[in-house]
Amino acid sequence: MGAPLSTDSEHSDMLEKFKISWVEQGDDISLQYSGSHALKRDVVRYGKQTLPGLINDGLNSLSRYYLNNFHDGVRQDAMDLVSGHYVVSQIVPSPFQLNGFESLSYLPVASAILIGGVTLTSITLNQAGRNAQHFLSSVFWAGLTAGVMALVKANGRQFCSRPRLCGLL
Repeated sequence: MGAPLSTDSEHSDMLEKFKISWVEQGDDISLQYSGSHALKRDVVRYGKQTLPGLINDGLNSLSRYYLNNFHDGVRQDAMDLVSGHYVVSQIVPSPFQLNGFESLSYLPVASAILIGGVTLTSITLNQAGRNAQHFLSSVFWAGLTAGVMALVKANGRQFCSRPRLCGLL
């Protein structure tokens, strides 16, 4: 009379293999495009958000933020140059000529000073009641931290790796 009808277990096995394949392919595409793993992998695989999946999504989002702001500008320039979106001209000056502030990457230095300043401010402020030297030390570290924060806020674009060839749309 013909072939027997397939059972639900065969369909569920096929669906499970499809979900795994879908998650792995999405992960590969996400790694190529954004430099981090895909978000919501556990929702596709298990049908619900899990706590480890939520933590991984948070870490991947932080990774994407960091890569997007501090590393992707050069990659975008390379894509613009290879794809022909930017045409090199001898008349137009190079967009890679940097001014004094852009010539060095100040983000690690600024981050270290901010973290160190906040730490030393909290330590010395905790001991400020003991003598005037601790109080002045905490005022100094708080002022230095505030100054670096103001510098970063005023020159935020200089800390980012943005595309230089075609600019932002």
